[in-house]
Amino acid sequence: MMISDIDQQDMTNQPAINFYGKMLTFSRLQLSTNDLAAIEDHLADMLSNKNSHIPVIIDSSVEQDLTALIELLWSWGLQPIGVVTGVLDTQAKAQRMAIFPADGKRIERIVSSKKSVTQISQTTAEKSAEAPLKSEQEGVSADQKTIDKNANTMQMPAETLINSEHITSMIYDQLLRSGQSINHVGGDLILTNSVNSGAEAITDNSLHVYGRAQGRLVAGATGDKDARIFCQVFNPSLVSVAGTYCLRDNLPENTIDKPVQVRYVEGEGLVFTVMDNL
Repeated sequence: MMISDIDQQDMTNQPAINFYGKMLTFSRLQLSTNDLAAIEDHLADMLSNKNSHIPVIIDSSVEQDLTALIELLWSWGLQPIGVVTGVLDTQAKAQRMAIFPADGKRIERIVSSKKSVTQISQTTAEKSAEAPLKSEQEGVSADQKTIDKNANTMQMPAETLINSEHITSMIYDQLLRSGQSINHVGGDLILTNSVNSGAEAITDNSLHVYGRAQGRLVAGATGDKDARIFCQVFNPSLVSVAGTYCLRDNLPENTIDKPVQVRYVEGEGLVFTVMDNL
């Protein structure tokens, strides 16, 4: 998780580098051929000039001469910044290009081990349930049964503590002011306060805002189509799930200032649901 304040500050107090989230506009160039002449013919039909300076991600289903392809794209004013993972990964790594996850995938992350904690609890419960039967068979006293049960229970805190370190959802309690950005990768982002206009909240999983939700709201930032956005008071300048976004002017009017859920549906795009009506 990274929070950044992008107001102008004294440079002497600034760190050498900083990470913060920003919505970037780029296009995906899907290729089903490695015939450079055919690709150039299509580019000539699509582009009116060679000075568009459009950042593009190369999404190819066939092997390419990546070096030659990049030169061709640059000659037409396109700026290739990376590839979608697949057949071009090896060449992209050699050229130090970014490799983006495929649709519906998220970057590799530490998975919450709540399931492991549950398994530990079940194991302890099973041991406790078996203790009376064993004690009756072996003639163990009631006091001894209590000691055995407590011994099993005493093992739990250490195990639970180890697993809880891997639970990666993030809760942020402060107001997110204009010019601030919070970017959390690896779990849900839960904001118990408001997001002001000019601020942004970004996560690769689901986003929850329990205050007034303005600014830019992004869930499924690495392509997770199951991610959702939940807001108590919905009024953002931009909302995005799994790379599909909608600006304030295009939001359904009946959702403004209402409790709203936003999700991505294949073939439909973003779907807005007023939760009062659920």
